[in-house]
Amino acid sequence: MSSVTIADFTEGADKSRFAEAFRRYPTVVVGAFVLVVMVIIALIAPLISIDPVKFNPIDRLNKPFTEFLFGTDHLGRDIFSRTVHGGRVSLVIGFSVALLASILGLFVGLVSGYVRAVDAVLMRIMDGLMAIPEILLAIALIAVTGATIQNVIIAITVPEVPRVARLVRSIVLSIREQPYVEAAVSIGTRTPKIILRHVLPNTMAPLLVQATYVCASAVITEALLGFIGAGTPPEIPSWGNVMAEGRRFFQLAPWIIFFPGIFLATTVLAVNIIGDGLRDMLDPRLARQMK
Repeated sequence: MSSVTIADFTEGADKSRFAEAFRRYPTVVVGAFVLVVMVIIALIAPLISIDPVKFNPIDRLNKPFTEFLFGTDHLGRDIFSRTVHGGRVSLVIGFSVALLASILGLFVGLVSGYVRAVDAVLMRIMDGLMAIPEILLAIALIAVTGATIQNVIIAITVPEVPRVARLVRSIVLSIREQPYVEAAVSIGTRTPKIILRHVLPNTMAPLLVQATYVCASAVITEALLGFIGAGTPPEIPSWGNVMAEGRRFFQLAPWIIFFPGIFLATTVLAVNIIGDGLRDMLDPRLARQMK
């Protein structure tokens, strides 16, 4: 007769929780799984590929699934290596922009939404930034500061901050009229304490969802900047750079654009469906309907 251990119960509980989470929020689970796979591939890229900048003219324009898994480009460089190494650059830029834009946008939105004295000034600055097309503003900033990964992150972050700030501001404007906030004000609670204790926690759920969309937008913008030659330097492979170098040979070697494009589209799709799932998960009304 077999004995039942605590580990068996724990394992069963973990499986049941996972099954329940997958049933209620399948998009979050699937999107998170795909994104984790992409991150793992990027992290272990040096272990599963060769030097992405090593070229051998003898092997130029080799077809996929022969000697090279994703084929080679016009200089004989391995497309698989360039794709998985390019994921490291694109994902770092996407996550960094999402983090920086969320922090800066949260600060601006909190101050602008709660302190009426500075609202007009801050939001006019944000409106001015939003009036400039995102890609043009990023190109201008990179032209001034130079094409490095750090400068690309800054150039993409600046146009994203106003969008986050406007979202947070709208939430703060509605929260500050709530009875519990008015009660805190009436008993003399200091403004910083009200913001940290009552206002800030209520902005976290929408901010988290917005951060996923900012991340997806940043990955696309980075690829677009690389495609037009305004992003990271050519010696640093990214999905945009790889596709840009393959456009001249598209009719002869479409795989140069196809494989990094598939990785780019899959990553953006995964981040977007995570955002959609988080919106459903963090919305109390939708959460009750899905039970």
